[in-house]
Amino acid sequence: MADLGSLLWEAATIMTTGMVVVFVFLSTLIYLVQLLAKLAPKEELPAIKPQPASTVASNHNGVQSDVVAAITAAIHQYRNRNA
Repeated sequence: MADLGSLLWEAATIMTTGMVVVFVFLSTLIYLVQLLAKLAPKEELPAIKPQPASTVASNHNGVQSDVVAAITAAIHQYRNRNA
C-alpha cells in the first residue's frame, strides 16, 4: 500500500496540472475571440423601409375589418350550433 503523503502529493499535482490546463485554454479562447472581434467586419443592418398604407380599412389593432367580420360570423355560428 502506498504512503498517504505520496498519494496526496500525486493528487495535488494532478489537480494543479488540470487547473493550469483549463486556465491556459480559457485564456487562449478569450484572446482569440477578442482578436476575431477586431478582425471581423461588423454587419450593417439593412435600413427599414416604411410600409405603404393599406387600401383595406383596419381598426386600431391592425386587424382588417374583413377578418373581424369573418371571426364574428364564425363565433356566432358556433354559438348557435352549440347553444
